[in-house]
Amino acid sequence: MGVDVIEGPYFFLALLGALACGLVAGVFVAFSTFVMKALAALPAPQGIAAMNAINVTAVGPAFMVLFIGAAGLCAVVAVVTFVLWPDEGRIELLLGCVLYLVGSFGVTVAANVPRNEALAKLDPEAPESAEYWRRYVDEWSMWNHIRSVASLAATASFVLALTV
Repeated sequence: MGVDVIEGPYFFLALLGALACGLVAGVFVAFSTFVMKALAALPAPQGIAAMNAINVTAVGPAFMVLFIGAAGLCAVVAVVTFVLWPDEGRIELLLGCVLYLVGSFGVTVAANVPRNEALAKLDPEAPESAEYWRRYVDEWSMWNHIRSVASLAATASFVLALTV
């Protein structure tokens, strides 16, 4: 019941998956390359306040539709891939789905969000907050680098699947 190539609605789903993962990768790369560096350069109270404001804004519709939508697309593509089992591109599609779902979405839920929640509970002006802020920037950034690489690798996997 397999298919020879990825085409029709299946092609469209894989293309949307590639685009969504690529856009999410771009957001994460921006944070890894300059946003977190700029925030870290601020005095701790200002950096904490700015990051908390970013975290509140990030859970708005614009980013969440993209971020959760990419996860949904990956889940659908994975299921459709198992059902259709294409002769070409199946490994690349499944790899892309796993990379995004585990390396981007999963890391966000397990590593970045808990740090954001802890940061939101801090009094930015309290002296002990400055120490947490330094640790937060290092740890959050490390996990963000992982999300960046995973999202970019997922994009590459989808593109490879579409070109075989």
